[in-house]
Amino acid sequence: MAAATDPFRALVRTEGARLYRDLPWRNTRDPYAIWISEVMLQQTQVPRVLTRWDAWLDRFPSVFALAEAGAGEVLEAWQGMGYNRRALALKSAAEQVAGEYDGVFPTGARDLCALPGIGPATAQGIRSFAFDLPGVYLETNVRTVFLHHHFPDVPSVPDRELIPLVESACPGPEAPYAQPADSSDTPRAWYYALLDYGAQLKKTIPNPSRRSSSYTRQSKFEGSRRQKRAEIVRMLLDAQRAGGGLPTDEVAQRLAAFERTAGREAPEADLAPSILSDLAREGFCVERDGAWTIA
Repeated sequence: MAAATDPFRALVRTEGARLYRDLPWRNTRDPYAIWISEVMLQQTQVPRVLTRWDAWLDRFPSVFALAEAGAGEVLEAWQGMGYNRRALALKSAAEQVAGEYDGVFPTGARDLCALPGIGPATAQGIRSFAFDLPGVYLETNVRTVFLHHHFPDVPSVPDRELIPLVESACPGPEAPYAQPADSSDTPRAWYYALLDYGAQLKKTIPNPSRRSSSYTRQSKFEGSRRQKRAEIVRMLLDAQRAGGGLPTDEVAQRLAAFERTAGREAPEADLAPSILSDLAREGFCVERDGAWTIA
C-alpha cells in the first residue's frame, strides 16, 4: 500500500506547495484559535471566515473568555455565519474545556469528540493543525482529492472505503511536534496540501466530492424554516440590546412582516410559537413574564 501511495503523496505535496494559501489560522498552533477556524469553515466559504475569525478572537481571545461570555453575546458575535447552533455548541464546549481541562485542550480524538459540536473531522483538524498528530481528517476537499485519484468515475463511494486510504497516506509518527513545523511531511503540512489541492480541483473539474455517498446538497435557505429561525434569533438579540424581550404575538407579527417584505406570504399562525418552542428547547431563548429573551 505504501509503495502505491508514494506517487500520489508526491503529487499532493507538489500541488500543495504550488497552491498554498497563507490563511491566518495557519500561522498559529493555538488549539483554541484553530478550533474556532475549523468550526467557522463548516459549510462557510473561506472569504467569509477571513472577515470574521480575527474579530471573534478579538472579542473572545481565549477559551476562558468564550466560556465566561453570555449566550447573547456569543450569538451576536456569530450573526451572519449561519447555523446558530454552532455558536451555542462553541460556548458549551469552551465551558467544558475550561472546567474539566483547566483550559488545556485534550489531544485524544475520543476526548475531543466528547465535546459539544466536535465531530471526527473537527477533532482531527485540531489534532493535525495544533499538535501535528496523525489521523483521519476527512472533509469535503480531502474527499475530493481521494475520490479524484482513487475512485475516478465511481459513484456513491462510502467513507468506509476512503478512511483506510486517508489514514495510510497521513504521515506520522504519533507524537506532538515530532517533526519541524516547516516540514512538508507532517500531518499539519500534509492536510494543508490536501485542502488546497482539493479546493483547486473543485474549481477546474466537476466536483468529485459529489460522488461521495455522504454528499448532500445544501437545502435552500431563502424562505426556509432555517431562515425564519435565524430571523427570530436576530429579533430577540435586537430586543436584548434594547433592554427587553418580545411576546409571542409580536414575534409572529414581525416574522409575518419579514416574510411579506421578502415577497412571500405570511406564515401560518402557529409557526412562530413552534419555532420559539424549538429554540427554547435548544437553549437559545427563555420566556419570562410573557416575553421571550435570549437565554
